[in-house]
Amino acid sequence: MNPVASFFYQLFINRILWDGLISWAVAQVAKAIINACMTHRFSRERLFGDGGMPSGHSATVTSVALATGAECGFDSPVFAVAAIVAIIVMHDAMGVRYETGKQAKVLNRMIDLFKDMGDTEISNEKKLKEFVGHSPMQVLAGFALGVVVTVVFYACVR
Repeated sequence: MNPVASFFYQLFINRILWDGLISWAVAQVAKAIINACMTHRFSRERLFGDGGMPSGHSATVTSVALATGAECGFDSPVFAVAAIVAIIVMHDAMGVRYETGKQAKVLNRMIDLFKDMGDTEISNEKKLKEFVGHSPMQVLAGFALGVVVTVVFYACVR
């Protein structure tokens, strides 16, 4: 088999990669549906954007860590690395990134207030992204979704 074909074949059969991608996709679709139910309108940004319920980041890293454990053993160094990375990503999502989103909301409101007061010196740049992080409940929901997707994935694939 030539090297290019071998590369694509290896990607195609990589269950850890596919499990992570499927978890991300399920989380993003769920996020878009939940957002549409709450706002009564569909937002394409929720399909690909950050923030919201459930956390796509948490679902993805949880799935990748569990799939790594299933493939390489839960006592392997590779699983240890995947688990630590998952913990860091989830902690960051509900820490720094969540606080950044809260600050963006405040700054966007301040800019609107200044504009309403007649200040024309305010920048005409787009508003700051407010959906960049997750609440602990959104991270927990993403974690649970990642576990469920991985269990179903491995039940169907094996």
